[in-house]
Amino acid sequence: MADPKKPNSLDSTKIESSSKTGSYSGQKPHFPNPPDTGIPDTATLKEQWKFAIRQYSKWYSHAWGTAILAGVSFFALGWVIKGENPLPSKQEPYDHHHQKSTPPPASVKEQHP
Repeated sequence: MADPKKPNSLDSTKIESSSKTGSYSGQKPHFPNPPDTGIPDTATLKEQWKFAIRQYSKWYSHAWGTAILAGVSFFALGWVIKGENPLPSKQEPYDHHHQKSTPPPASVKEQHP
């Protein structure tokens, strides 16, 4: 039976029977935060707008922070894997780390006519 203190409570047999049949009960869905029935006053709209701007700003800054952290992390990972600066545009024009003491083989030399 329905509890007299809770007018919206349903009988357990009624719930079981409706779930077994799978039919639509015809009731409107209950939204946890229903829309306003009328136009709110100016102060409420200003408050809601300020709240929305604060939320957006917080999410935007979190997204940028996450992107920067990910970029730095991948750069560091590339540095660890490669053993040097992973950005090719930042290399020195003369690479003094990889000097060869022997001349290149004859097949690699340019031939002049």
